Amino acid sequence: MKILVVGEGCRDIFNYGVCNRLCPEAPVPVFNSITTTENGGMAINVQQNLLKLGVDVELLTNTNWKDITKTRFIDQRANHMFMRLDCNDNKYGKKNDKIKIRNINYDRYDAIIISDYDKGFLSEEDIIFIAANHKLVFLDTKKILGDWCRDVKYIKINNYEYERTKHKIGTKVKKKLIITLGPEGAKYNNIIYPVPQVEIKDASGAGDTFVAALTVKYVATKDVGESIIFANECATQVVQKRGVNTLEKETAK
Repeated sequence: MKILVVGEGCRDIFNYGVCNRLCPEAPVPVFNSITTTENGGMAINVQQNLLKLGVDVELLTNTNWKDITKTRFIDQRANHMFMRLDCNDNKYGKKNDKIKIRNINYDRYDAIIISDYDKGFLSEEDIIFIAANHKLVFLDTKKILGDWCRDVKYIKINNYEYERTKHKIGTKVKKKLIITLGPEGAKYNNIIYPVPQVEIKDASGAGDTFVAALTVKYVATKDVGESIIFANECATQVVQKRGVNTLEKETAK
């Protein structure tokens, strides 16, 4: 199985510490850093989940992804996030990165995952082009949906994104939607696929895990229901850990 991931990448940084007092100059907590963890984020996190699932995966992302950071400041005891600091959030990709999208031999892949955070790396026209050149494209996007995504196979969005875009969705596009519902599971064609109730420590990156697992299972089975169940299981695994996490290797076996 060979899968191509296309979309924006960044560095996810988690700064864990404690706040024991308020700043004397202003009524804000003073954050004392203790530990820091870091991993590739967004499309890179999708890639890493696919690797854990034993997939041969290639990634097309912005070449400057290391310069784009999302730093979270989190209380080590309560896992409460005080703030997120984004740097270079408006600098996704260069002209040469975009040219590569049109020069790919898409026939080499069993499936394409578009991990589109709507930061400017991918346009609607780019996504139309990719969907026109491969019959099995999974789209995870922050864009407002419309007729432009009619040729993708499935569209994974969360419930907040669905509420924001549902007024723009026609019947053909609506049939492609797989809506993640957080602790309630996922919905496809008005069928709810529930998940077990677990302690959620961090939902960051869970959508990346879901779309990676969904794609791998669908390529293997061509059964969308079975694929959603597997994707739910995988996403449930990662939300029980702190930070952005990928699957355990045992899941892939």
